[in-house]
Amino acid sequence: MIKPDLIPVKIPLINPNEPEARLAALHVVEGQAITAGDVIAVLETTKATSEMAAEQDGFIAGLDYQPGDSVRAGDILCYISAQAETVQTEKRTVPPDGLEPPGLRITQPARSLAVASGLKLTDLPTGILITEDVVRGLIFSSKEYTSEPPVQSFNPTSILIYGAGGHGKALLDLLRTTHVYEITGFIDDGKPVGKWIMGLPVLGGVEKLKELYQQGTHLAVNAVGGIGDLQSRWRVFQRLAEAGYTFPAIVHPSATIEQSASIAPGIQVMPHAYVGSEVNLGFGVIINSAAIISHDCLVGDYANISPGAILAGGVQVGAGCLIGMGVTINLQVKIGDGARIGNGATIKSDVPDGGVIRAGTIWPD
Repeated sequence: MIKPDLIPVKIPLINPNEPEARLAALHVVEGQAITAGDVIAVLETTKATSEMAAEQDGFIAGLDYQPGDSVRAGDILCYISAQAETVQTEKRTVPPDGLEPPGLRITQPARSLAVASGLKLTDLPTGILITEDVVRGLIFSSKEYTSEPPVQSFNPTSILIYGAGGHGKALLDLLRTTHVYEITGFIDDGKPVGKWIMGLPVLGGVEKLKELYQQGTHLAVNAVGGIGDLQSRWRVFQRLAEAGYTFPAIVHPSATIEQSASIAPGIQVMPHAYVGSEVNLGFGVIINSAAIISHDCLVGDYANISPGAILAGGVQVGAGCLIGMGVTINLQVKIGDGARIGNGATIKSDVPDGGVIRAGTIWPD
């Protein structure tokens, strides 16, 4: 039984498009005294390595993982207790006969599905992260089928929109214009279930995500712009990723993206925008209507480029930046992480991390 006063230490989402991670190192043991700021573990994904640190003093309790284990964002690694104690937790699935090939990287849900389906962990491939979808594919290929085509367990074009505000409406029109996706509906935590918006229903809030995923919708777009509150946009990506969703790049047919440009998952390019040669757009970037991103620009994760903004060649925009409407940024200028550039500003020199430039001003004066 888990005591309610224990503080859970949850696996963070390092990469919103990769909810699984590998426990590369574990720096604590059951019952160990720790101080706030102490490193508990090191996580590793295909894109990054990240340290997990204790947020308060206490003792490690309920630790049931080993280095090399696969974990998923939202999993509880352990607990922090005010006093040394042993915590009884639900044990994780153990491989049959204790057999697990060296180098196997598998998520806990995938491990459970493999064991329940009779697959041997020794038969699973190494060198890649084994997810539930990989296990389902192996189950499918291991069975004998008639000449009749199998029934699909999901609709590969089905997509939902998280956020039913103004940006959600714009994305709905964009998706309809592509003639590619079957739009399931809106997810919104602040609007009543059953409300219809532009011919599409609000299906519920975050609690509906798992059910919709199980019903066959595995794609999503984040319609929370995060203007003034970047964390709200990041949290939506986290919720969707934890529920298993992936994020296609959404580009309006009237937008132009040069062939040499590099775009990450989750980006949204709105009508009449231009993305130039060898531009690099990070995860979850929004390029709004009629914005111009000139050659060799670098736009960091989650950045929001508002309508009509113009970035000259070689501009670097940091992660989480907001570039306002009609902003002009001169050649090779660097905008620091988390900066806010007000509408109509002209930027002639670098802006530091977290810098705020008021609307209509020239930087530097």
